[in-house]
Parts: sequence; C-alpha cells; structure tokens
Amino acid sequence: MTAFGPARSAQSDTFAPTDNGARWVFQGSLTMDDAARVLDDAEALPPPSQGIVDFRGLLQADSAALAVMIALKRRATAEGRTLTLRSLPEGMKSLAIVYGIEKLLEP
Repeated sequence: MTAFGPARSAQSDTFAPTDNGARWVFQGSLTMDDAARVLDDAEALPPPSQGIVDFRGLLQADSAALAVMIALKRRATAEGRTLTLRSLPEGMKSLAIVYGIEKLLEP
C-alpha cells in the first residue's frame, strides 16, 4: 500500500502474451494516466497470433481505454490482420455506445 492507494506490481497495467503468443490478456487499470504507456508497451509486442486481446483483467478504465482499443484495432487493420476484443466490461461497452463507436470495437 502506498500513500496514493494500492501498490502496483510490475506486471500490472499492461498486456501480457499468453498461450505462446496466441493472445494478449490485459491486467490492471487503463485510464488517462496509463493509456500512452500501455499503448507504447503494446506496440513493442508481436501481435497475438490468434488475433485475440482479452480484457478480463481490466480493473479500472475510462474513455482513454477506448482510445487504446481503437488504436490496437487500427494497427491490426493496417497490418492486414483481424483483432478481436474479448471480455470487455459492461461499462466499457456502454461508454462505447454513448460515444457512438461500438462498431469500432467489433471483430
């Protein structure tokens, strides 16, 4: 515990390749404070071979998380790949609907 809340582990707030690189799983927070670094970290990873990014470990998010998701989808499209976002929290789905971008998050 720190003065600013729970201490974060070195493995949180990032994407981790799983299943021998077949997919990525996100663990931690994805907010305006984290988004640029998280996206930079993702850009350094080889794309998931099965094209799956799983957000089941997303603990906290805001609209910056949507921006990261869209950036990942754009990268995949530019590289001629399909990217599927899985396990999006209901709050993120609702926020995407409010912004009118829910179609951008579909496979």
